[in-house]
Amino acid sequence: MSYRVVQWSTGNVGRHAIAGIDARPDLELAGVWVSDERKAGRDAGELAGLGRTLGVAASTDTDELLALRPDCVVYTAMADDRLPEAMADLRRILAAGINVVSSSPVFLQFPDGVVPAEVSDPIRAAAADGGASLWVNGVDPGFANDWLPLVLTGVCERIDEVRCVEILDYSTYDNAKVLFDIMGFGGPPDQTPMLLQPGVLSMAWGSVVRQLAAGLDVELDAVEERHERLPAPETFEIASGRIEQGSTAALRFEVRGMRDGRAVCVLEHVTRLRPDLGPDWPQPSGQGCYRVEVRGEPDYTLDLRLLGSDGDHNTAGLKATAMRLVNAIPAVVAAPPGLLTALDLPLVTGRGLVSR
Repeated sequence: MSYRVVQWSTGNVGRHAIAGIDARPDLELAGVWVSDERKAGRDAGELAGLGRTLGVAASTDTDELLALRPDCVVYTAMADDRLPEAMADLRRILAAGINVVSSSPVFLQFPDGVVPAEVSDPIRAAAADGGASLWVNGVDPGFANDWLPLVLTGVCERIDEVRCVEILDYSTYDNAKVLFDIMGFGGPPDQTPMLLQPGVLSMAWGSVVRQLAAGLDVELDAVEERHERLPAPETFEIASGRIEQGSTAALRFEVRGMRDGRAVCVLEHVTRLRPDLGPDWPQPSGQGCYRVEVRGEPDYTLDLRLLGSDGDHNTAGLKATAMRLVNAIPAVVAAPPGLLTALDLPLVTGRGLVSR
């Protein structure tokens, strides 16, 4: 069976999604949405950097793309700084009867207990009205802290704590808005950026610990968050710009799912802009990794190392996010209408992707 797909945005994740859609024999790229008029009319293959055309021109016309009646939209438009608009986009697509796999808003990965019902209920209502499904996922939040740790717990006798850790150097991640405006890198350490405002970490990654707990049949008492930052020892350059001496250059945070006064499900990020920062913090396997630690009987540590064909781990992370969505399209289309979580889907594999 073949599925017709519209790609929604062509940014850091979207361009990898176009390549992924093109790589799957069971998917057909039917259209591409862009927000920038300068991209309108350009071929999808050009926008994705494939070095060849795909015969699909990008458009800024939402009505035109919805009129194509695709089986699924891959929604990778950034939502962090345009949350109301992103939620409105998703409601509109779902109400039109079109399934969606999306990298944002991340709290919709598992919203129960994370955001109020009045935030998620309109999405559920739109899905019900249109008879369509929405699945929000990626690599983190996503695969690295849903099925990867849950599968590992299947070989445990006793579980005391499940910890999912991202350990990455973001210096090659070219997204100034995320790094500077949202995460606060390059800013004064005594200034609180959007990500570290009270409750934001728990909204963004609370879905991770809540979903892990649900997968382990654990009822959490609370979700707590904490963070620490380190300054740049001198001025240096990264892909997104200049990091001045004394400004924030490393960030470590935890979102902790608590039961009976102790953490049982933990999401941790260790983010550096140089590998020498925070030497006493967790260190990656390879250039960067996602680590799962299960403490109990027995103890397990599993490292998922990332490396793109261009030699950059951040490219691999962006591609992993895109392909987590693209490869799940058949399962999401086949699922009952509604707001889905990873716990609702069957095992998603790279079916059809073995090179010939």
